[in-house]
Amino acid sequence: MKVENKEELHEELPKKEKKKLEKANEEIEKLKAEANHWKNEYYRAYADTKNLRNNLEQDYKNALKYRSEGFIEELLPILDSFHMALANEPSDPTLKNYLTGFQYVYRNMVAVLENEGVSELVPEVGKKFDPNTMDAVDTVEGEQDNIVLKVYGNGYKLHDRIIRPAKVQVAILKQTKEEKTEEKASFDA
Repeated sequence: MKVENKEELHEELPKKEKKKLEKANEEIEKLKAEANHWKNEYYRAYADTKNLRNNLEQDYKNALKYRSEGFIEELLPILDSFHMALANEPSDPTLKNYLTGFQYVYRNMVAVLENEGVSELVPEVGKKFDPNTMDAVDTVEGEQDNIVLKVYGNGYKLHDRIIRPAKVQVAILKQTKEEKTEEKASFDA
């Protein structure tokens, strides 16, 4: 007996065998769906693992790049002391010799820090205040707004990360008596 297609085969088979065949087809479909499910789970786990690996590699690179940040923060008061000591010109020749030695030590320390990726943020008086690299320690009323009037301390950054912002005095626009009264009233309300 020659059967042309599946439908004819189903018609020719007895009921018991039809049930077995349908059950087998259902089982095949169920197994295919389960295989697809686990295939998707595998791809999801693979992608998660790859993302985790990339994140860990990036964290490791950042840890290496910024490994000395805490140490550099500890050195900043020493650099400030050098700035203060080197700003004064002594009149005594013995003190001038000490100053020359301090300058040598300071230059060497700065060179080592620069090799590690540290750069000094030196704001200029008369330039616009930059809140990303500067900290306004004091404000004074003036003719222009957001202009650096005085530098109290230089800032430092490690690669692209600010370790300490520069400390500056900033000019703010003069307020008239009416504006001051309005501002005070808004705070009291």
